[in-house]
Formats: sequence, C-alpha cells, structure tokens
Amino acid sequence: MSAHAITPHDRFEIRPPFLFRWEDSQQAHVLLYPEGIVKLNETGGDILQLCDGKNTVGQIIKQLSQRYCAADETTISNGVLNFLEVSHGKGWIRTTA
Repeated sequence: MSAHAITPHDRFEIRPPFLFRWEDSQQAHVLLYPEGIVKLNETGGDILQLCDGKNTVGQIIKQLSQRYCAADETTISNGVLNFLEVSHGKGWIRTTA
C-alpha cells in the first residue's frame, strides 16, 4: 500500500468491478472483471475468500495458520502480507473502514 504499511488491524474487501468466485471450469477461485479473468492458486483463493471487509489482517493470518497447521505464524504472516500488498497494488482489493 502506498499510503501506509499493512497492519494487523486493517480490513480488506474485493474492489468493484472485480468479482471473486469459485469457477468449476478452472477448478480454482478466480477474479472476474470486464476485461478478463485472474485464476488464483489455492493459497491466493484462501486469502481473498477471507477479505470480506470483516476479518482483520491479523484474523486472516490466524485463520490460515490454523488451516495450514502452521506452528510458526511468521511464514504465513509474510505470505499473507506479500499477497495483500500485491493484490492492493493491482487494485483487486481495497481497505474498509
């Protein structure tokens, strides 16, 4: 994010006109937009699924650490933060109040 670093208290949601959903034909989560489609890997789909404007970044990290049975949250945390920074930079997500 250009204005400030992502904090554990930030909340993100999918930014219109992007539409996040499971696509059977791709067997993956995707982001649909007027000009095309972005096919996400499993981890990217798991992260964006939790970007509902309600979960904080800290909650997303905790949930994914439990899902992936990670004893060390640092690896999960770094991956989530990197993915959110890239997703925000590409305009896929936005912060919520």
